[in-house]
Amino acid sequence: MPTLLRLLLPLCLAVILPATAVAQSNAQTAARQSAAGLGSMPVRGMEMQQVRRFFGEPAQRLHTVGDPPISRWQYDGMMVYFEDRRVIHSVATSEQPQ
Repeated sequence: MPTLLRLLLPLCLAVILPATAVAQSNAQTAARQSAAGLGSMPVRGMEMQQVRRFFGEPAQRLHTVGDPPISRWQYDGMMVYFEDRRVIHSVATSEQPQ
């Protein structure tokens, strides 16, 4: 039995460790795709600083509400919703910021 365990342990680690690395890098991959022009709006998981870097300063920052804090940044043609400091949703709009 210990011999079987010694054979299976490296195999299990070889499967589990890459899966956790993939999960951790999803937000980074999404940010790179958006920056590469593959998306015209911020994607879920991007941090506020990444959104500012790729899309510039928002035309308007609306008041934060709720717990956890939800913030909205208005750009020309889109609204970006954040929970705490990460994007949870981006929506195309036809309204121009006031």
